Amino acid sequence: MKHKLKISLMVVSGIGILITISFLVLRLIKPPKAALLIESTPNSTVFVNGEQVGRTPYEGEFKAQEVVIKLIPDSFETPLAPYQSKVNLVAGIKTVIRRMFGDTDDTSAGEVVSFEKIGGNSANLSVISIPDGAQVTLDSESRGRTPIKISELETKEYHLEISAVGYLKRDFIVKAVEGYLLTAEVKLASEPGKVEGVVIEEVPEEMKEEVVDKVKILSTPTGFLRVREKPSTQSAEVGRVAPGREYILLETDEKSGWFKIEYEAGKEGWVTNQYAKKVEESASPTPSFTPSPSPKPSPSPTAKSSPTPKATPTTTP
Repeated sequence: MKHKLKISLMVVSGIGILITISFLVLRLIKPPKAALLIESTPNSTVFVNGEQVGRTPYEGEFKAQEVVIKLIPDSFETPLAPYQSKVNLVAGIKTVIRRMFGDTDDTSAGEVVSFEKIGGNSANLSVISIPDGAQVTLDSESRGRTPIKISELETKEYHLEISAVGYLKRDFIVKAVEGYLLTAEVKLASEPGKVEGVVIEEVPEEMKEEVVDKVKILSTPTGFLRVREKPSTQSAEVGRVAPGREYILLETDEKSGWFKIEYEAGKEGWVTNQYAKKVEESASPTPSFTPSPSPKPSPSPTAKSSPTPKATPTTTP
């Protein structure tokens, strides 16, 4: 009796081991699937390779491949522009698509965030944007303009902000991972009232002519001029401006002679008078006209930022 019980236990154990081995072999043979997360405002119908798969917020798994994603937004009053793009889905990686729909593609915004395994001991970030040349800020530190690749990052969450003159900024949280290249493809929406880069606004007829002081950026050895938080080369860099551009003068530091300017909408900083000069312009009333209604993009959510490190001081312009 004991002998039969022993044999039965050995048989059951053997079957368990075989099942475990079979499961592990299947895991090795069958590659992991690629994950896809899609979020949009307003909600939209999701198509993958022409097949309707659900509605946003949508989350699904697919085999690794290049797919065509199409989103048709809910539209009850004003028609909204649909979204379509090719996305490369990578096995074992989640690709995130966010879309904020506007009346047109120009007034729509969003991002596609994905990973690529590259090996190594550091995390890497690549940022591409529409339009090109957008300012990239990582944890409140200016890192340059798009397209840009940032290497040697720590494995942690970062607050990424993309901004450009004439466009609404995008900011969100990304997590850099050691051995991977995180790619963020960001689409900025044009500001309301902007048509082909020209601001449309009605000027009151009674507005009198006034003199506006401006600062013109001169040629620099680096091809750009750093904007500082304070009027000193030891102060933190908060942005960059291009030679030849003019900005409204807000203040002049009597001690250093530096100029305080508004280098982006709502953003102020100081530039050295070594590579900038003050100019005066007459601001005459602009003839008013009735523009076509300007499309308004949906508002973008503001992500909570990670702890902000101080920027490293430099002495170059």
